[in-house]
Amino acid sequence: MPFPAPELATAAPCECAHGVTDMGTRESDSSSALRWSHVVELASRGNVAAPRRVEKSDAEWRATLTDEQYHVARGKGTERPFSSELCSLFEPGRYHCICCDTPLFDSTSKFESRTGWPSFTAPLARDVVAYHLDPSYGMQGIEANCNICDAHLGHVFPDGPPPSGLRFCINAVSLRKAKPSE
Repeated sequence: MPFPAPELATAAPCECAHGVTDMGTRESDSSSALRWSHVVELASRGNVAAPRRVEKSDAEWRATLTDEQYHVARGKGTERPFSSELCSLFEPGRYHCICCDTPLFDSTSKFESRTGWPSFTAPLARDVVAYHLDPSYGMQGIEANCNICDAHLGHVFPDGPPPSGLRFCINAVSLRKAKPSE
C-alpha cells in the first residue's frame, strides 16, 4: 500500500553520500545500510548512474517476454498476490531481472512479508535498482525499477525488518531465480 505524500515529505534527506554506498544485509554496521530517507532522496533528486544500459524496442521486448511479464515489467502492471511459488521459495541464490538478466537481489535479504509478493530488505548493489515517486491511486509511493533496463519491479516501503527497515515488494514475474552455477 502506498504512503501518503506527507509521510514521504517528512523523510529527512541524507546529508552524506556514504550512507548509500553499502547496502549489504550482512554488514555489521547497520548505519551504512540503505534507509527509507535515502530511497526518498534518490526518488526525489535522481538515482545512482547505472553500470550499463540495456535498451530494446517495444517489439523486441514483446518477442522475448510472456504476455504477463510484458504487462508487469514493461507496462508497470502488478501480478495477483500469492500467484507465484517465488513467494515461498527461500533457497540460497540470486534473483535476476526477467528483462535484462541483471542480478538484483540475493536470498540472504529475502524475507516472508505475508503480502503475496517476494520481499527483500535490500538490492545486491546500490546501482541496480532505480527509485521513482509513484502518485498512483491518489497516494505517494516509491516505485522500484531495474536501473539497467527500466523494467518495473514493484515498490519499496518503510515497514521491513532490520537492518534496513525496508521492504522491497517485488512482482515475481519481474524476476528469474538464477541457477546455482550462475
